Amino acid sequence: MEMLLQRDASTSQSTPGTLSIDGSFECFTLEDVVREIPGRPVAEWKIQDKTAIPVGTYDVIIDVSTRFQQRMPHLLNVPGFEGIRIHFGNTAVDTDGCILVGRQRNGPDFVGDSRTAYGVLFPKIQEALDRGEKVRITVAAARQAAQASAG
Repeated sequence: MEMLLQRDASTSQSTPGTLSIDGSFECFTLEDVVREIPGRPVAEWKIQDKTAIPVGTYDVIIDVSTRFQQRMPHLLNVPGFEGIRIHFGNTAVDTDGCILVGRQRNGPDFVGDSRTAYGVLFPKIQEALDRGEKVRITVAAARQAAQASAG
């Protein structure tokens, strides 16, 4: 299973985006503000619990989250970050660096109907893993305004 998180431009509070699975739209996303400086060490730009993860492709497993006390998707080997999850929540306050999912986008800094979106996404990931598929997520940089309007 290949997931693509396509980021939009960050606001002062968060980074909205969309998540697709194998090329089909799945849901909206919300992350912390992107502070990444390409080519610079994470320690130079990361603000703990207030920074989106670096662009890249990450393997996803499901294991128990100590924070939520339940099985959740977990992104592996994220440079400079630990415990990055895909989970429910509505605003950047809920992220701590993780990826929130929602069925609705209520402005750039809020995703709504998050538990429903998570409830649809989680079994898809679990079923892919149960079939022995590798599950990966690619986090893509925000499209430039000129590119977004052209296409």
